Amino acid sequence: MEQVIVFFSQISWWVWLLILLVIVAIRDVFFQKSHTISHNYPIVGHLRFWLESIGPEMRQYFVANNREELPFNRIERSWIYASAKKENNYEGFGTDRDIYAHQHIFIKNQMMAYKTSENHPSTKHKDFVPCAKIIGAYNQRKKPYRPASIINVSAMSFGSLSAAAVEALNKGVAKAGAYHNTGEGGLSPYHQLGGDVVFHFGTGYFGVRSSDGNLSLKKLVQLTQENPCIKAIEIKLSQGAKPGKGGVLPGAKITKEIAEIRGVDIGKDVLSPATHKAFSDVTELMQLIEEIAEATGLPVGIKGAIGKLEQWHELADIMVETGKGPDFITVDGGEGGTGAAPPSFADHVSLPWVYGFSSLYKVFQKRNLVDRIVFIGSGKLGFPAKAAMAFSMGVDCINVAREAMMSIGCIQAQVCHTNKCPAGIATQSKWRQKGINIPLKSERLAQYFKTFRKELIEITHAAGYEHPCQFTMNDIQINVDDIDLTRNLRASYGYNKNPVEFKGMQALYDCPYLGGKVYSKSTK
Repeated sequence: MEQVIVFFSQISWWVWLLILLVIVAIRDVFFQKSHTISHNYPIVGHLRFWLESIGPEMRQYFVANNREELPFNRIERSWIYASAKKENNYEGFGTDRDIYAHQHIFIKNQMMAYKTSENHPSTKHKDFVPCAKIIGAYNQRKKPYRPASIINVSAMSFGSLSAAAVEALNKGVAKAGAYHNTGEGGLSPYHQLGGDVVFHFGTGYFGVRSSDGNLSLKKLVQLTQENPCIKAIEIKLSQGAKPGKGGVLPGAKITKEIAEIRGVDIGKDVLSPATHKAFSDVTELMQLIEEIAEATGLPVGIKGAIGKLEQWHELADIMVETGKGPDFITVDGGEGGTGAAPPSFADHVSLPWVYGFSSLYKVFQKRNLVDRIVFIGSGKLGFPAKAAMAFSMGVDCINVAREAMMSIGCIQAQVCHTNKCPAGIATQSKWRQKGINIPLKSERLAQYFKTFRKELIEITHAAGYEHPCQFTMNDIQINVDDIDLTRNLRASYGYNKNPVEFKGMQALYDCPYLGGKVYSKSTK
């Protein structure tokens, strides 16, 4: 026996390597039937698959230039990273953008910028930019809510995101005075760590689900009563990544914790249908909105990606007839991407944000309903210039998803749907999550929001205004094509946004319905 051990120990490493390669070659040629390349080119064929697997990283860091990569280019990601870390996010020697490119945004500055007084609210809070409207005010909900931040975290559920990521986001919004949308995975303990919450549910009704898979109003009321952090409720009709498509949460991913939060069985596949059980038409949707608002006292809104407008017209007509309706509407763009989707959906179904929002806004504007609704934009709007454009078009708040993920460490690896997120954000892998330093990442989310608001308010002042809600469509121009070089937003999208009632930042600061722990009465 000792002689055998001595014999094997004397074999050189390269001989072992040769033996291993021979075994792989035999396996490739005689046993595996899946890959022609590996069969025809044993051993060497594996190199092709390896190079393909690292292709996105190679292009991201070495091939694509600063501005051409999608969905977020290197300059955009770098701005978010630097802003979150409170580092220098400036660029020198002028812009490297092609400012004559299609849809480039130009914000018109005023000759003399807006000047703030010494007792202005922004003197105490440098980035104080709350929503100019109160959600639920028109419909006289029992618990109206004014978001203390015009930028907030969009719907991303626990289950899609890791526990560590959700915890970092919630603690971050608490520090920034923003709100945190739960996504359709239910209210987890990680959503209850200080931040205001918008409870969001979709066709699976997770967290408020009856035994037959329908919506339980009783559970929803109990949830809101036991969790005063919930400030509003959002019904998801569709999302930008895959509007009109359901989904399946595999049983293998349903842990005991996720099963308890979502109200489903451990280890069993759970279907999120393409359509709701709780309503089947616009009239029934309107009835459900009012039932929930009456039972909970909270503002109730809807979220959708925009395509055909017939049912939106029907909704607006019912609002005119009844004097009731959703307190807010979240408009998602077809460029949304936190939900995994087939390329056919992600690439082609639903309109991009600017086209979808402008089409929808006109539906409600035509019927004089705009002042009754708080409009929330969602779809790559997490940058100050894009936000200024969105406010010019009529939004009152902005929700960000991927930008928020990047602020806590997302590297745009684009493997969210594989459970192998290298940053520990879009995965349930325990060891990958361990890389997330929650106190540090929560501070970075908060700092990204603060930097965003600070730069947006500086742009607003440069344009001569006190608050972004005062932007008009004539304040922004975009490149259209080579002949008609630029057009303002009114000419491009065919409407003028309604003026928002605004009595100054001090009035917003003194509002009794202002959310956000950072701006509580005790800090004034």
